[in-house]
Amino acid sequence: MLNKSFKIRPLTDTFGAEIYDIKLSGEISSEDLAQIKALWNRYEILLFRQQDIGKDELVGFSRLLGSLETHVRSEWLNETHPEILQISNINVDGKPVGALADGEVGWHYDQIYLPRPALGSLLYSVKIPPEGGSTFFADMTSAYERLPRSLKDMVDGRQAIQSYDNFNNLYSTKTSSKQTNLTQNIAQPLVRTHPVTGRKALYLCPGMTIAIAGLEETESTDVLRQLFDWTLKTEFVYKHLWDVGDGLLWDNACTMHRREPFDGGHERLMFRTTILPADDRSVPF
Repeated sequence: MLNKSFKIRPLTDTFGAEIYDIKLSGEISSEDLAQIKALWNRYEILLFRQQDIGKDELVGFSRLLGSLETHVRSEWLNETHPEILQISNINVDGKPVGALADGEVGWHYDQIYLPRPALGSLLYSVKIPPEGGSTFFADMTSAYERLPRSLKDMVDGRQAIQSYDNFNNLYSTKTSSKQTNLTQNIAQPLVRTHPVTGRKALYLCPGMTIAIAGLEETESTDVLRQLFDWTLKTEFVYKHLWDVGDGLLWDNACTMHRREPFDGGHERLMFRTTILPADDRSVPF
């Protein structure tokens, strides 16, 4: 049974919820933590508005959910808290302090390109532009559950090739040779079983999925197009309009996301932590 002290507002009919009456900077009881984890598993995305979180507190709360990863893009890590990846268009001394600047960032799963992908991400807004820069999420669990039988039969049991290099060519900057060696193309299941809930979700994204293993190029391209079109149907998508102090926690095993562009004349600064799965459930299956 959910803790009655938490007021909850669903964000869509199928996934996402805003959680009221909790400050992530405060002490989190074991009971409240258990409820947060249960709600996260149920809703896939949790929104905590009007937060005032220091970097110590952001890292501390995130660690309650799992071990944290130090992102491969070391050039954009916070200087004092390397568990925090900075997402920003701000430049200091001619160098960007964060990733992804102000342009379109297409649909992707965080770290689908790694052997041990992140289970979750927590993104906290420090500075935001007056308009633009919204983040969209797709519910890949519902997308799989409602997938036409012909496509289900096509994807079940198959793997797809994921490419971080493809994403960087489209939306970011090139990795160093060391970073490239750590992020080689990898095959992942097209349908992923959630390591906690056991529910199945489509595990692919337009930004990083480049081919379906075992299919000829023409057929692979056609099936991926159908899958991408299906997953981006309005019924599966939530658009988040940011306010300063928003904390957004999402499940990387069953949601993909994109960010719309914004006016680079306005600064945007976000802090992101990356939450890893338990060791015995770290490899997608």
